[in-house]
Formats: sequence, structure tokens, C-alpha cells
Amino acid sequence: MNEPVISVKDEVILVTGAFGLIGKQLCNTFLKEGAKVVLADINETAIDAVEKEYGALFDSADFLVIHLDITNEESAAKAVRQTVGKFGRLDVLINNAAIDAKFDKEGMSKVNHSRFENYPVELLRKSVDVNLTGTVIMTQSACRQMLQQNSGNIINVASTYSIVSPNQNLYDFGQGVENFKPVDYIASKSFIPNFTRYIATFYSNNNIRCNAIVPHGIYNNHNEAFLHNFSKMSPLGRMCNREELDGPFLLLASKASSYMTGSVVMVDGGWTAW
Repeated sequence: MNEPVISVKDEVILVTGAFGLIGKQLCNTFLKEGAKVVLADINETAIDAVEKEYGALFDSADFLVIHLDITNEESAAKAVRQTVGKFGRLDVLINNAAIDAKFDKEGMSKVNHSRFENYPVELLRKSVDVNLTGTVIMTQSACRQMLQQNSGNIINVASTYSIVSPNQNLYDFGQGVENFKPVDYIASKSFIPNFTRYIATFYSNNNIRCNAIVPHGIYNNHNEAFLHNFSKMSPLGRMCNREELDGPFLLLASKASSYMTGSVVMVDGGWTAW
């Protein structure tokens, strides 16, 4: 039988921020679809638990769980070496790791409520270090390996807030407490679309592609006030279910997207369409 048009079978895929909501969803899907997957994350204490979890579901020959700090050049280089050491190459890098203020029930208590004029500069610097500089560092390490292979594929995870400004009314829950999507995420993520175009054109003659996916509003046990606000503002009238990211990422990770590079693919329920 012929392979399906969209196939990642035997592709070696490294996912940063692999222990998070999007990261885990993608890693599960890629493994189910026959890829070799490297789960890389800064949360070193969770490695044993993740290895055990995935070992119960998949063949250990098909995945690798590693510690990765994308802000550290040696850590990024080591992650690529570990990938090549086990699987012989690196076909796809997914730049997923990021700092983000979450408004689900678990994340609400961690959100800094400062208005823009009072927002702590140290939090801005930390987000830029991870979301911007860390993405550059990880991409550099991957590109060195991909140049040796004369092939590669990079998928950046952007945000609707790298395309449009947050509608701060989304975070008004009518409880007399001001909530804001903070500037650190917007500032640090806004570079992703143009960075994607930069890498795509820079390596266009080296058989290395680079595209970005723009997700928005992944449901993760959000409270009713947030869901009510979101449904009014979204053309599709609801948040995204995590499995709805699978198709776009599978497309970009596969050879079915071989003529796509420099693309910024919206997966936002139409949020940026109005």
C-alpha cells in the first residue's frame, strides 16, 4: 500500500517545551503516526515520570526524553547531539518552548496583574530571553546539523498575539479585579512570524524549510467567565481543542508541505479574521 500523503513515519522530530499542553499533544500524535520523537523540556525533575509514561505507551526505541534549556547554547547543542546520537539525524525541529501568562484555572494565580506602565522590566527580559533569544539559539543548533544533512524542517509556534494585539476585554471577568495579557508575551512573540520568513529565505538554497503555526485559545480547564468572553469574541464561538492542532502540525512536519516555506499558518478559529 502507498504511504498516506501526509506522513511523518520515521521522521526524527525534536519538540521543545515537550512536557507542556501543546508539546505533549504533538509528541503523542507524532509517535502514534510512526515518527521518532525527542521530548525536550527544561523541567528536569519530570524526566523520569515522562519516560515512564511514554514507555507504557510506546516503544522506547522510538522516543528520547531529555533536559533542554533553550537559553543555553551548550544545552541546545547537546540536545541536537543526543538526537543524532540515538536516531542518526534531525529532520524536524518544533520551537514550542515559551513563557506565557495562562488564564486557565491553574495558571491564573501566577499571572502578574500589573498594567503596562507598571509592568516589571525583569519579567520582560526573562520572556525575551526564552521566547526570542532561546528560539534563535535552538534554531542555530538545529540548522548546523541540518546543513550537514542538506535537509531540514523547522516549525515555529507563534501566537495570535504575534499578529494582532490582545483584546483585553477577554480578561475582564466582572469581578472587580483587573487582568491583562502582559506585554512580555506580545513583545517576545511578535518576532516569530518575521523570524520564520528570515530562516525560510536564508536557507532556501540548503533544502531547509521554515514555517510557523499560529494557535490561539487552547482549552485547558478554563473558568466559565473566560469561556463566556472567548465564545463572544471568536468567530467559531469556542476555544480550540488540543487535538485540533494535530492536522496543521502533521502537514508542516511532512513532505506534503514540501512547497511551503516562510508560511504563517493561522489555527485560531478565525480570531484574527476580524
